Amino acid sequence: MRSVTILGATGSIGQNTIDLIARSPGDYRVEALTGARNIARLAADAIGLGARLAVTSEPALYNDLKDLLSGSEVKAAAGPEAVAEAAARPADWVMSAIVGAAGLVPGIEVLRRGGTLALANKETLVTAGQLVMDLARRTGATVLPVDSEHSAIFQALTGEDLDAVERIVITASGGAFRDWPLERLAGATLAEASTHPNWDMGQRITIDSASMFNKGLELIETKEFFGISPDRIEVIIHPESLIHALVGFRDGALMAHVGPPDMRHAIGYALHWPERRDLPVERLDLARIGTLTFRAPEAARYPALAIARTVMEAGGLHGAAFNAAKECALDAFIAGRIGFLAMAGVVERTLDRMSAQDGLQNAAVDLDTVLETDLLARHRAAEVVTQFAAGDAVESGKGLRS
Repeated sequence: MRSVTILGATGSIGQNTIDLIARSPGDYRVEALTGARNIARLAADAIGLGARLAVTSEPALYNDLKDLLSGSEVKAAAGPEAVAEAAARPADWVMSAIVGAAGLVPGIEVLRRGGTLALANKETLVTAGQLVMDLARRTGATVLPVDSEHSAIFQALTGEDLDAVERIVITASGGAFRDWPLERLAGATLAEASTHPNWDMGQRITIDSASMFNKGLELIETKEFFGISPDRIEVIIHPESLIHALVGFRDGALMAHVGPPDMRHAIGYALHWPERRDLPVERLDLARIGTLTFRAPEAARYPALAIARTVMEAGGLHGAAFNAAKECALDAFIAGRIGFLAMAGVVERTLDRMSAQDGLQNAAVDLDTVLETDLLARHRAAEVVTQFAAGDAVESGKGLRS
C-alpha cells in the first residue's frame, strides 16, 4: 500500500487526484490533505479517505476545520508552515497542486527528504527551476510532471536520448478569446475570461489560459525540467486540445502525445509511474474527430509569450519576478482594478523596472533570494497596478527587451 499526500486537495487537480485514489482505496493510505478556504470540502475528503492530517493554509480557519473534523481520527492544522510540515511528512508520493508561488516551499520539503513529487504547480520550476532540479539530483528525489504538456513530453521521451531532441512543441488551446477580434479584447470581462472552451479548471488558470500567461509559464517550465534551450521550444495553437505536446528528433521525426482533455490522464500516469494502469478517461474515436487543426499564436493577441521568452533568455531571478508580477496582475484583473489587456502591461513594466534596478540577472539563486524576489516583485507590481488603475497608459519601458 502506497502512502500519498495531496497538497492543494480542494482545487481541480487535487479533486481529480482524489477521484483516482478513491477508485482504488485498497492501494493507498492518505497521509495528509491540504487546502485553503474550502474547508468543508477539505474536511469531507480527509474523513472520506481516512487521512491522518488535514491542513488549511488559512490560520483563521483552524477552529472551523477542527470542528468539521470532530469525531474523526483526522488531525487538523493551519497556516503556511503547517502546509510545509505536511509536505515533509513521510509519504511515498506527493501531489503538488497548490496554485501559485505558495507551492514552492512545500515542494522543496518533499525534495529535501528524497520523496517523489508529482508536480502540477508550474510556479515551482518557473521561480526556482535550477534550484529545484539540483536539489532533486542531490537527494535522489523524483520529480514527475503533471501539467498535461510536460507529462506528454516526458512520455514521448521515454526510452529516447535527450541529445537526439531537436525541438519540443507544446500546444495551447488558445483560451476563451482565441477567435475574438483583437479590438474586442480590451473589453473582455471577468466572466468571459473565466470560461475555458475545452478544459474544466479553476478560475485563475482559466484566465491565465485566456491571456496565455499559463503557456508562458509552461515555456519556462519546459526549459527548466528538460534542460532544453529556449530556441528549441515552440508553442502552437491547437484548438481541439487533443495533442498535448510533440517532440521533434534530429532525424525529422515528430512524436506526438494524443489524448482527451482530461487531467486524470497526466495525474494517473504520475500516480502509477513507471507502470501504466487503466484510467477512467475517454477513448478517442479518431474517425469521429476527423480533423486536427493548428495555427501559430498571434503576438498581438498573446504578448505574454514574448515576455516569457525574454524571461527564459535572461535567467537568474527573472522567473521569480515574472511569476509574482503575473499573480499580482491577475489579482488586479479579478478585483476589477485593471482590464484584461493591462495584465501583460503590468508584468512587462514590473520586469523592466526590476531588471534595471534590482539585480535580477547576477544575484545568487537560492531559496532566500527567490522568496525575497517574489516579495519585491509583488511590491513593484502593486505600484504598477495602481498606475494602470489610475489610467496611466504610458508605454512600459524597454529595458527588458532592449
